[in-house]
Amino acid sequence: MSTTTTLGASPSRARWLALLVAAAFFMDNLDATVIVTALPAMARSFGVGPVDVNVGITTYVLTLAVFIPASGWMAERFGHRRVFMGALLLFTLASVLCAGSQTLWQFVLARALQAVGGAMMVPVGRLAVLRNTEKQHLLGAIALITWPGLVAPVLGPPLGGFITSYASWHWIFLLNLPLGLLALVFAWRLMPQQPAATQPQPFDLIGFAYCALGCASLVHGLEQVGKAPAAAANYLWLGASALLLWALYRHLGKAQAPLLRLEALRVHTYAVTVRGGSLYRAMVSTAPFLLPLMFQLGFGLEPYVSGLLVLALFAGNIGMKPMTSPILRRLGFRATLLASIAVLAATCFACAAMTPATPLWLMVPVLIISGMARSMGFTAYHSLAFADMPAPLMTSANTLFSMVQQLAFGLGIAAAVILLRAAEGLLEVSPGSLEAFHLAFCAVGILTLAAGMDAWSLAPKAGANVSGQR
Repeated sequence: MSTTTTLGASPSRARWLALLVAAAFFMDNLDATVIVTALPAMARSFGVGPVDVNVGITTYVLTLAVFIPASGWMAERFGHRRVFMGALLLFTLASVLCAGSQTLWQFVLARALQAVGGAMMVPVGRLAVLRNTEKQHLLGAIALITWPGLVAPVLGPPLGGFITSYASWHWIFLLNLPLGLLALVFAWRLMPQQPAATQPQPFDLIGFAYCALGCASLVHGLEQVGKAPAAAANYLWLGASALLLWALYRHLGKAQAPLLRLEALRVHTYAVTVRGGSLYRAMVSTAPFLLPLMFQLGFGLEPYVSGLLVLALFAGNIGMKPMTSPILRRLGFRATLLASIAVLAATCFACAAMTPATPLWLMVPVLIISGMARSMGFTAYHSLAFADMPAPLMTSANTLFSMVQQLAFGLGIAAAVILLRAAEGLLEVSPGSLEAFHLAFCAVGILTLAAGMDAWSLAPKAGANVSGQR
């Protein structure tokens, strides 16, 4: 099989390429959340408190967001397949280093290295799919790529709990070794060999510095606010982040070869997915973080049992997948997004009413419906993003979209911590109290509804060339 064959005339091979990128996306997203239920066991290994190990999640997400903008330049400079395979190899080797860590800071550094691979792996893979898939097959390809973003965060906690309970937390990362090597073989066979640019643009080092420092200040500031909401000094990090990101925005408008191109934001459907879609993704990412903690701390369940309950979200995600394309063809993007947002918000309010006395026959359907709403909205946003995007803007739009969405995931976890701590302070209850989780879920429901304001501005037939809406 030739590695230089284009995929535009081969829907079958384009589908296999989308599956390969989906597998890489799954590995990337799984490692972002799989350690949630393993935090106590890892803390004992490192000799620190469980909350301290949370820096492993934050570091991973932050490094992803920082290095994603460089992925577009790397892909154009060295070619899609070369960068994708190099990123896969780095991600796999860094996973082995994570498993061999003896101290918390060794683990944090290994996680940062792992995230550099993830930052290059997923955006470059998605760009290869976008460039080698015809418009009429784009909805199916995007659906294949996006489902791991829903499945992995939900599957992560129970999988992490199972591995930690019956083996050790080290195997969470060692499993990436055979998966990564297998993905490398398929990448060599399936991904087209795009030639490197003959006259590459210079790398925007100033823009990269602004972006890295701005994102780092934002995530660190939110993490510190989550730990101590009353400490005024912690808000200085957020102020510094605002200044740095404003400087980045000004720089991008003047630079001859900017790190990120903002022309894609002039496309209304794309802008909606960046603004309201980012808030939606942030709120979606709170459930896999808050639910296991509520079931363990508020309900008193074992980690593995709490993880199994979260699998109900996974069932909803998978169960909804065959229906996403027919629903989008029937209702279109606007109506589908508004309905998904409303249902997801309703399930958040339902979670706020759950107690240890709530029967499983009532709790599990709520979680399944929540998973279905997440799946529908997630696929709709990701498909709409590139529906009206001109081909010349595809690379820059993909890079910006990947960065913003990954940052939204990290901010969602940080927001969940802040909402939980704020609820504990407002209600004057001890950490882990069920009442605080209830109030936090109410806040998540309200913020989810706020995401619908952007979706409301869409035209009824927005993105019809991709959805097939009549």
